Amino acid sequence: MKRFLSVWIALLIVLSALCATRSTVSLEQGWKFTRNDDPKASEVVYDDSNWQTVRVPHDWAIYGPFAKENDIHRMAIVQDGQTTAIEHYGRTGGLPFTGVGWYRNTFTIPGHREGRRVIVRFDGAMSNARVFVNGKEAGYWPNGYNAFCFDITDLVHNDGQDNLLAVRLENFEEQSRWYPGAGLYRNVHIITTNEAYIPVWGTYVTTPEVNGKFARVNVKTKVITPGEGNYRLVTEINDASSRVVASDEAWVSPYDLGEISRDLFVENPLLWDIRQPNMYRVISKLYKDGILMDEYSTPFGIRTIEIVADEGFILNGRKVKFQGVCLHHDLGPLGAAVNEAAIRRQIRIMQDMGVNAIRTSHNMPAPEYVRIADEMGMMLMVETFDEWAIAKVKNGYNRYFDEWAEKDIVNVIHHYRNNPSVVMWCIGNEVEEQSNKQGARVARFLQDICHREDPTRPVTNGMDRPDHVFSNHMAAIMDVPGFNYRSFRYQEAYERLPQQLVLGSETTSALSSRGVYKFPVERRSMAMYDDHQASSYDVEHAAWSNLPEDDFIQHDDLPYTMGEFIWTGFDYLGEPTPYYSAWPSHSSLFGAVDLAGIPKDRFYLYRSHWNKEEETLHILPHWNWGGREGEVIPVFVYTSWPSAELFINGKSQGKRTKDLSVSLEGSYTEEAQKNFERQRRYRLMWMDTRYEPGTVKVVAYDEQGNAVAEKEIRTAGKPHRLVLEADRAIINADGKDLAFITVSVVDKDGNPCPDVNQLVKFNVKGAGSYRAGANGDPTSLDLFHLPQMHLFNGKLVAVVESTEVPGAITLEATSNGLRKTSIKIKAKKD
Repeated sequence: MKRFLSVWIALLIVLSALCATRSTVSLEQGWKFTRNDDPKASEVVYDDSNWQTVRVPHDWAIYGPFAKENDIHRMAIVQDGQTTAIEHYGRTGGLPFTGVGWYRNTFTIPGHREGRRVIVRFDGAMSNARVFVNGKEAGYWPNGYNAFCFDITDLVHNDGQDNLLAVRLENFEEQSRWYPGAGLYRNVHIITTNEAYIPVWGTYVTTPEVNGKFARVNVKTKVITPGEGNYRLVTEINDASSRVVASDEAWVSPYDLGEISRDLFVENPLLWDIRQPNMYRVISKLYKDGILMDEYSTPFGIRTIEIVADEGFILNGRKVKFQGVCLHHDLGPLGAAVNEAAIRRQIRIMQDMGVNAIRTSHNMPAPEYVRIADEMGMMLMVETFDEWAIAKVKNGYNRYFDEWAEKDIVNVIHHYRNNPSVVMWCIGNEVEEQSNKQGARVARFLQDICHREDPTRPVTNGMDRPDHVFSNHMAAIMDVPGFNYRSFRYQEAYERLPQQLVLGSETTSALSSRGVYKFPVERRSMAMYDDHQASSYDVEHAAWSNLPEDDFIQHDDLPYTMGEFIWTGFDYLGEPTPYYSAWPSHSSLFGAVDLAGIPKDRFYLYRSHWNKEEETLHILPHWNWGGREGEVIPVFVYTSWPSAELFINGKSQGKRTKDLSVSLEGSYTEEAQKNFERQRRYRLMWMDTRYEPGTVKVVAYDEQGNAVAEKEIRTAGKPHRLVLEADRAIINADGKDLAFITVSVVDKDGNPCPDVNQLVKFNVKGAGSYRAGANGDPTSLDLFHLPQMHLFNGKLVAVVESTEVPGAITLEATSNGLRKTSIKIKAKKD
């Protein structure tokens, strides 16, 4: 008997080795790339030795060069019976994103044999991806933002032979309304499993009951169980320390129809919440005749969400208003290429501003973005489409909607329905169907898919034509009626719609350029200047929108409003409003933070209102106005305190207090739209101060009149030296981690010099390389990847990338007439 048992155990060990579970390998290095469109590039025997060697994620277009011919959009305007042709430049960033690109790489699957499955997963490929394996087409997916998978089992070789993966991508002219990126800009994975396995996105985790004592966690698991045998599914829930806190097992029956639903109970659960990213993990193990065939891991969070009439959004039992931003997917000078360090920095900056939610405008986000939002406690509204079947741009998603819309929505929901950060789905943005009598039916079609695939989250739609969506009932059928702008009609929407709540799905297209100030200081819509900039006094906005406080007051005073998502958190490539036809303008002016990730003044206005955990005291403008002595230079203060007193060279300019008596009543008259009435409730303004060189000081007071904080700015002297400041002193030596280094100019006393715009050159030594740079100037044509960049109003950001070798990285910065400087970053292995 002992001998028999020993043989049986040995046999089980051998079988277990032969039946290894899943393997996932990301194909990052070794890719060959070309812009030449050769149909033979899919063939196995093909000479790609002259192609460029790149690492994925890779955005081919971000390297430029900039040119207005790269994205001319022609429009015909009819007025008084006359047709005028208008050309818009820079709408998509002035970068060469159109055309074809090919990628080739080889991969091996050691020990691959009959009975194993192989899947290739793309997290996103821009766009119209045609995928070939060993010379044969594996599949096609047009949407550049969505993740997709192909089963390539029948196309790969056994026994560890090389396999060729080739991808053809094509971007069309007039495909996008902003910079979409180009290439394999998100990761590619090869997944191998046994013949019995849990498919990609094969689990669905919900928390239908959460209370102070326990959480009931429902786990639905899809299983592929071919052939004869006894299949058993073991489900475990692990906490953040990998401790098993709940477990269950079930035999797989034909009556399960390929999906097993089980309830598990977690005692004393830690809830996922804003800035409290408590995470759990479901481990699903599929056994056949006692042999482990597959193990699948699903991160999730325990939390509850509700939408309640007259209340709004309820998270974990408490009312939460969205203090949100809309963000496009580009990462400034990195383009569309996904990078975790850049995403974490972006979310950190937004959290410092007080942001609690991000709308992924107007597209499906990268999986890294959603995972990092989970890990940092940031809520997400995940958006799907900017366009349905009726075109906004000639070659937009309208080409694919009828055939692909359901496939795209199913993929994105299955991909992200387990992520606790995702609290709402958004099916569209300002679609043309708003003005179609059948538009509500299309909206219902899409919303029904969301409900079918994930009934736990509400669905919204960014609508900007209230009259149309009231009359065709599109607004009435949505779970959450989302209105882009038109906040002065929120009360009407509440009265007319059955949901009894309103979401500001997109608000406040304010315009500003960091460090640029225009005089006189007047509220302006779509103001245009010879330098193609906008004033950072935060008094300018797009024609369809308003100023930040115009929306603050709605969401503060109307209990049924759910909060807002401002347009935008960061500047982004493309849409250089209002300079569409004024080359070289090629990036937006909408952000509270510029393209380099440097906060504008408006950042502090939002911070003073949204960030309740930290104090804010910010003065604008700078105080270097040589040649304007004695002229009026208004001073604004953004502060979390109720009052402040301003001093210029020690002389009081008076005390200002936020006017809390300002209300909605009468604040949207034509006269009120021209003045700063609503602004007086949220910002402190000295409109008649006059410039004299020296010191500007502000003292903030609390509700009792006690002086609690102060800040000074000074007139800077001659520029003297560069200052470097890194966002992190230690990064990972993994070949892709980044340090973002802010470069500033100061005088000999350390005062910032706000009007220096000269060239800075960089040199990197040691265990790293220069990755990119940006200065936040929406008209700058400096190429992001070259180790030099002009300052913009005294600042820019340089980005340094690690190698895979640990060690010190030194960035040196030099500029004519300024003392050079350097900074060291340490790269180490985890």
